[in-house]
Amino acid sequence: MTRNLLLSAALAASVAGSSALAQREFITIGSGSTTGVYFPIASGMAKLINDANDGLRANARSTGGSVFNVTALGSGELQMATVQNDIAFYAYNGKGVDAFNNKPVKSLRAIAALYPEVIHIVARKDAKINSVEDLKGKRVVVGDVGSGTEQNAAQILEAYGLSFKDLGQTVRVNATQGAQLLQDGRADVLFYTVGIGASAIQQIALTTPINIVPVDGKQARDITKKYPYYVTVNIPTNSYKGQNVFVPTVAVQAMLLTTDKESEDAVYKAMKAMFDKQDAFKALHPNLEKYFTLQKAVKGLPVPLHPGAAKYFKEKNISVK
Repeated sequence: MTRNLLLSAALAASVAGSSALAQREFITIGSGSTTGVYFPIASGMAKLINDANDGLRANARSTGGSVFNVTALGSGELQMATVQNDIAFYAYNGKGVDAFNNKPVKSLRAIAALYPEVIHIVARKDAKINSVEDLKGKRVVVGDVGSGTEQNAAQILEAYGLSFKDLGQTVRVNATQGAQLLQDGRADVLFYTVGIGASAIQQIALTTPINIVPVDGKQARDITKKYPYYVTVNIPTNSYKGQNVFVPTVAVQAMLLTTDKESEDAVYKAMKAMFDKQDAFKALHPNLEKYFTLQKAVKGLPVPLHPGAAKYFKEKNISVK
C-alpha cells in the first residue's frame, strides 16, 4: 500500500511539473547584427523577462535586421522583434519594400516605440565627401539587400536628386562587412541606420579618420514631409572619435513588435518585466537612457497596438488610441 501511495505521489508530481512546463511560454526576440544596438537591447530585454520569473522564458537572437525580423514574425519563427518603424509600415501595408509588395503582414502588432534610429552616412575622410551630392561616382555601402538601411539610403539619395545608378559602385552587404570594407579602403562611404553610438561605427573611427555627412536644409524637410515616419535629429558632438561638431541628419524609430498570435497575457507580462523597472530597462543602452519614456512609447506607431500593450499602457494612465 505504501509503495502504491509513493508511486501515485510521484506520478502526480510529474504531471504537475509537465503542466507547469506546458503553461510556460517561450519568446524569441529578433534583433540585428551583434555590432549594432538592437542585439544588446534585445538580450537585455530577454534577461529582464527571465528574471521576472512570471511564466515566460525569453532569449535574444542575432538576425539580419528589420526586414528579416518582420518576415520571421509573420511566419511565427520569432515572437517579438526590434524593427524600424518605416519597415513595419511597409510590411503592414504591403508596399515600399520588395519583400512585402502585395504581401502585407497584417498580423503585426506594436508593443512600444523605443528610440530614434539615426541614418549615419559615414565617409572616409580621405574620400573628401562633405555632402550627399559628393556621393556621385563613389563606392557606397547602402546596406544589405532588402534591408531598412538600403531603403533609407535610396530615399535620402532621392531627396538630393540622385539614385543608386549615380554611384560609382553600390555595395550591398551587412553593417559588419561594410565597416570592414570602409576600414580597408575598399569603400568610400557607409550608410547605416542605427542608434547613436553603435559599436561598428565606433570601431571604424578608432582606426580610420571619418567624416559623418549631414542631411539637412530643404532636403531634410522634403524627406520628413514625404515620409512622415522620419524625424530630424542631430548626432551630438563627440559621439564618435574625431567628430568634433554636431551633425544634422534624419532618423526613423526603433520599435518593439509582436503579432496577434501572441496572447494578451504574455505581452502584458513581458512589458511589466521590461518596463516596470525603468532604471534597469534604460541601463540596457544609452539610447534608451536618453530617449525612452512610456509617454513617447505610444507615439508614431505605424501598426495597431497589441491588446496586451494597450492594457499595460492604460494601467500606467497613458492614453492609447
